[in-house]
Amino acid sequence: MKEGIHPKYFRTTVRCACGNEFETGSTKENIRVEICSHCHPFFTGKQKLVDTAGKVEKFLRKYQKSSEKQSPT
Repeated sequence: MKEGIHPKYFRTTVRCACGNEFETGSTKENIRVEICSHCHPFFTGKQKLVDTAGKVEKFLRKYQKSSEKQSPT
């Protein structure tokens, strides 16, 4: 391996918004994540909406408008 071209490698702790923590190796000293394997819906089997910048509300408004057009009342 060439000297001086590789980034430093740290033993770091990854912290999730749910409170879960685990250790890993990384080129970053501190890592914070919003979703981990303990709180992600795919791994937990529970439905959980994770909203990023109002995308869920935007989708619901769009869906509401299309359903009003289809069913005349």
